[in-house]
Amino acid sequence: MDRNFTRALALVLKSEGGWSDNPADPGGATMKGVTLANFRRYVKADAAKADLRKISDAQLATVYRRFYWDAVAGAELPDGVDYAVFDYAVNSGPSRAAKYLQAVVGTAQDGRIGPETLAAVGSRPAAVVIDNLCDARLAFLKRLPTWPTFGKGWSRRVGSVRAQALLLTAVGAGEASATRPDPAPAAAAAAPGGAAAVDAVEPVAAAPAGANLPAATKAGGIIVACLLVAYAAWHHIAAALQGMF
Repeated sequence: MDRNFTRALALVLKSEGGWSDNPADPGGATMKGVTLANFRRYVKADAAKADLRKISDAQLATVYRRFYWDAVAGAELPDGVDYAVFDYAVNSGPSRAAKYLQAVVGTAQDGRIGPETLAAVGSRPAAVVIDNLCDARLAFLKRLPTWPTFGKGWSRRVGSVRAQALLLTAVGAGEASATRPDPAPAAAAAAPGGAAAVDAVEPVAAAPAGANLPAATKAGGIIVACLLVAYAAWHHIAAALQGMF
């Protein structure tokens, strides 16, 4: 969902470094994951390395949104799935992230997330899509010749993405419940003076997310989130043990 872009970007940036200008790096000069080429493409055509090094938060968001988030239809994907695909795109490229998502949901792997892929993703539980995508991503990384060098860091990143994406799924479900219309005003409208009562009610969406949820519903959401994170942690530990034995 597009409302998750800021959350997702903050999580991605935890995995991206600061300034880098290693001659051995084919990407060249990079600041917070943004290459000089992409900075010139989306922000300033004649930018120098000094401009990139001073990239602002707004410029950073522009590059990440246009080059990665929009490329994988982040605004159209379900809560949690959006972040999992976005982080994969930043780490391994938008086309690969899209193709692996398409493989997980069984659609044509053309690297472009369109209506067919979105429908297939929406027809499946978000937690299942996230879990399968992270499994496929980790399997891809393990096949790379650089796995012995970078494998531990990549494994930690995918494990963190899995856990955070599952949390976003649970949080998104709670926010959706918080914005559902309350049937009570409709019943009040049928009674004498009901119309005035309905007019006096503030829209649910105007309140902070979750503010109008019953305590039991809030507790249920917390329990679901905890269970999802516990499952992600167990899955990560099991994968690590499998690699050891």
